[in-house]
Amino acid sequence: MRNKHWLLLVLALMLSAVLVACSGNDDTTEEDTGDTDTTEEGTEGEATDGENVLRIASTSDIPTMDPPLAEDNVSIQYTDTVLEGLYRLAPGGEIVSGIANKDETEVSEDGLTYTFHLREDAQWENGDPVTANDFVYGWQRAIDPATASFYADYLMSGKIVNAAEIYAGEMAPTELGVTAEDDYTLVVELLTPVPYFESFAAFPTFLPANQAFVEEQGENYALSADSILSNGPFTMASWEAEAGWELEKNDTYWDAENVALDGISVKVVKDSDTALANYEVGEIDRTSLSGTQVNDNKTSPDFNSLAETSVFWMKFNQGSETAGEEMQNVNFRKALAKAFNKQSYIDVVYGNDSNPVNFFVPEQFVEHPETGEDFQTGSDVLEYDVEAAQEFWATAKEELGFEEITLSFLSGDTDVSKAISEFMKTELETNLEGLTIETVNVPWGEQLEIMKEQTYELAVSGWGPDYADAISFVDLWVTGGANNDISYSNEEYDALVKSAKGELALEPVERFEAMQEAEKIALEEAAIAPIMQRKTSVLSKNYVNGMDELNPFGNDYSFKYVELDK
Repeated sequence: MRNKHWLLLVLALMLSAVLVACSGNDDTTEEDTGDTDTTEEGTEGEATDGENVLRIASTSDIPTMDPPLAEDNVSIQYTDTVLEGLYRLAPGGEIVSGIANKDETEVSEDGLTYTFHLREDAQWENGDPVTANDFVYGWQRAIDPATASFYADYLMSGKIVNAAEIYAGEMAPTELGVTAEDDYTLVVELLTPVPYFESFAAFPTFLPANQAFVEEQGENYALSADSILSNGPFTMASWEAEAGWELEKNDTYWDAENVALDGISVKVVKDSDTALANYEVGEIDRTSLSGTQVNDNKTSPDFNSLAETSVFWMKFNQGSETAGEEMQNVNFRKALAKAFNKQSYIDVVYGNDSNPVNFFVPEQFVEHPETGEDFQTGSDVLEYDVEAAQEFWATAKEELGFEEITLSFLSGDTDVSKAISEFMKTELETNLEGLTIETVNVPWGEQLEIMKEQTYELAVSGWGPDYADAISFVDLWVTGGANNDISYSNEEYDALVKSAKGELALEPVERFEAMQEAEKIALEEAAIAPIMQRKTSVLSKNYVNGMDELNPFGNDYSFKYVELDK
């Protein structure tokens, strides 16, 4: 979902409303409804003649359909739709059997060895059986530095045997601790217990790949509909850049009889008013709402507000080589973080009931392993406070020796993204004397690249968890981390995260508390400026079933379970 899976989202928020992020995954755009870094607006699609075809729209094209490269909520959503891994997500985020029979999975007593038993009736759409070797190849390809998957490093290194060494180019991908004991038995060796490894088995980075097909396609792999080979519920029938894509039910899928939709038609619609007009005339079955659209449609029987675990924040690029020294100044960052009204941001940009927040690990996501207390106990360190912001600003001016300064604000090119840019420009310039904000609006894919390369100064981004654990958020800001596109660095923070991923793996209470402490440190230093935990407002035809809630991690929706009751 980030770079993601956001990465993502300077204005990653925008993609979110569309359909989304992230997860996880994923940077998340401001418009998508979903995971991994995320976008700002939303996803809902296009009209077709089929009676049993879900028609939705997306505010963004799909950045990639190559699973190891998927780092945003749109890519994560659709790679999950045409492909299937060991497990998959059912509605509500339940992890269920995919190519592997979940009930038969064996975990060693020390938590270091997982043995997955694959079903023998799964096949690729070309008729090839899906085997353990496909997972071995897929995972080796993901961690191969030549593939350039930052997500693979983030998810595998330090967890799977030899992954870090392979990613660093010190060992061959074939040395990864993943082996095919036989065609239908996959063995995974871990360096340390990973309490959330079950979630990994349902995430796109860990999808299988048909080696013969991938090598036949070469550099063209996954760049077009005919260069993608499906083993999941749907196949990609067509894909036109910046216009849309068509998915068809995969009749060779092992569980095809339980896939209700005949297809999914998605068209790219970057303007929310255009998307709403398409919905009102019956060209699409579902659309996300933003701004005044929310209030205008709240009384509609088609209206719904969907809770998310995606959190959005303003990013400060603190990299010494790509940003000025001011971003490395704590008082400078705190001034920016406290100088904009979060509730007004929600009211103006989204017009819905998203929650303003002062934290980055979401509420109602994970609980204390013994007491059941929510991970998020609250914080007021970075709450909106103009007077305090101006005091920090005055101190920063004195420390850095400036009276006037100009900063660039990176955002997407949708109407929601532009609204975010203008809101932030107005708030920050009004409340911080001597500050000028220059807005930069680019397509989502370009925005992801800019954030990844850290050639920006300010951006609004979001993150949807990739798996069911607070570490999905806390691990973002470790020094040198694959998703740390703000260059934040704190030794104490790093040590706490390292312990949560290492020696405390089998000590759930201590691990939980270590992650809470890490979050407090990052907030005290204003590593980022929290804005909101998003809710997505949608209009959905009453015949659409199975999209009444968002998955709490990973891909936003599980299209396998969506039905049209016309």
